[in-house]
Amino acid sequence: MGRQARTETSVVIGAIDPRAVGARRWWALGALTLAVLAVGLDGTILSVALPTLARALHASESNLQWFSSSYLLVLAAAMLPAGLLGDRYGRKKVLLCSLALFALGSAACAAAPSSDAFIAARVLLGVAGAGIIVMSLSALTVLFTKEERPRAVGIWAAANFVALPIGPILGGWLLTHYWWGWVFLINVPVALIGLIAGLALLPESRAARRPGLDVVGIAASIAGLVALIYGLIEAGQHGWSDSVALVSMAAGLGILAAFFVWERRLSRQPGGQPLVDVALFGSQSYTWGVILAAVAMLALIGVLFTLPQYFQGVLGANAMGSGLRLLPLIGGLVVGAVPAAQIVRRVGAKVVVALGFAMLASGLLTGSATSVTSSGTFVAAWMALAGAGMGLATATATSAALSELSEQQSGVGSAVLQALNKTGGPLGTAILGSVLSSTYIAHLALTGVPAAAATAARQSIFGAAAAAAQIHSSALLDSARAAFVSGMDLALIVSGAVALAGVLLAAIFFPRTSALNATPERPAGKEVAVIAAG
Repeated sequence: MGRQARTETSVVIGAIDPRAVGARRWWALGALTLAVLAVGLDGTILSVALPTLARALHASESNLQWFSSSYLLVLAAAMLPAGLLGDRYGRKKVLLCSLALFALGSAACAAAPSSDAFIAARVLLGVAGAGIIVMSLSALTVLFTKEERPRAVGIWAAANFVALPIGPILGGWLLTHYWWGWVFLINVPVALIGLIAGLALLPESRAARRPGLDVVGIAASIAGLVALIYGLIEAGQHGWSDSVALVSMAAGLGILAAFFVWERRLSRQPGGQPLVDVALFGSQSYTWGVILAAVAMLALIGVLFTLPQYFQGVLGANAMGSGLRLLPLIGGLVVGAVPAAQIVRRVGAKVVVALGFAMLASGLLTGSATSVTSSGTFVAAWMALAGAGMGLATATATSAALSELSEQQSGVGSAVLQALNKTGGPLGTAILGSVLSSTYIAHLALTGVPAAAATAARQSIFGAAAAAAQIHSSALLDSARAAFVSGMDLALIVSGAVALAGVLLAAIFFPRTSALNATPERPAGKEVAVIAAG
């Protein structure tokens, strides 16, 4: 025991005092911003690249869903293990390794010869992205005082939003003028710059008491999420009565229920070290901040999945034009998120979150009136409104959750928040993608269309466009475009209903008082061990 104590003393230099770190912590935040930007660029570029990938890799609508869902699913499933590893072995180590892995995965995406290889590369990126997001968010609770955290969180969130306009425009320009692989290779230098900056600027930290490895909890959380989302994808492709889909969804829900029972039991045992400490959910601000951030993502993800296909498959825009048409949505996100902290101080977090969801719902439900002939002004207006609501709701809910975390809880607490938030991504893509796909197929008019052309048309709007050009049928193309818009409109109605549910949840459950307002920072204790940064 004495030997162990001497070993700890040789590497521990005390808890981080943010004020003692001085201006360096803001430079460190810049390094974290670069790391998050690398992940953000990948997600937004993929949304613009989906139509091009459908042609280049001969991808079906199911493949397109898996291009997004496989990454988001693995990203969500790896969040909790990433938080645990950071708390146990060092958050800086996990972040730097994740950045290196992200660069490797991006190169693998560019080199993928088939849809299956591309999906495998996306899985690798999901693992790396989890480490980057969790460790960068966790560092905010270690580097900054409670008074400074809302500002730091705003800057961190801005990196996600800044990637949204950069990704579509840069990706669209690259897709228009160069080989599609460059949209993924562009992530490599960004990740490497973030790695170098993190190595030079970030201090190393980990939990003072190393958490144990809850192998059962890790395996159960991953297996449950994978089974649940796989079932949702299968239901979208083969119908909700499909036996494989039903069994997979039931198994996923059962495993996740068992996971929470196990975690609660382990938390109550003397000396128990669960993957997720249920005591985290003793705070209403944390619990409902986490839940509502995930609900917002669930509502918005369908828009990000359908709009690039609408712009290119229905309106005939090229990839760069598609990226430019997304700017009203991105502008709305920034306009909503940037002043969120100031608005909270005036009217309270509860009102701001509910207002954000109301604006999001209004934008989405207005968008459900989109037709093949809708003007660009109409589409831009409802996208901007939805984006502003999303920015208000997400920034406020996330800040409310983080404000309740102590330094000791920063790794796993951030991981829980991000895991549930990112689960909204694959859930939204699976559910809304299946709504779009089933409605699209149901509304296709294929009478008199040759069997091969009809099969291609059922796969996607792009398959229909190619088939229509091959058989010289303007009627097939018009039918496919109208069918796709019908599916998109129904998906937006479902998304709007989810946002309305967010309004009700915020009004009923989100606390009236919040720690978002500046409060005196309690003295730093022996909560976080800081390992000397080389």
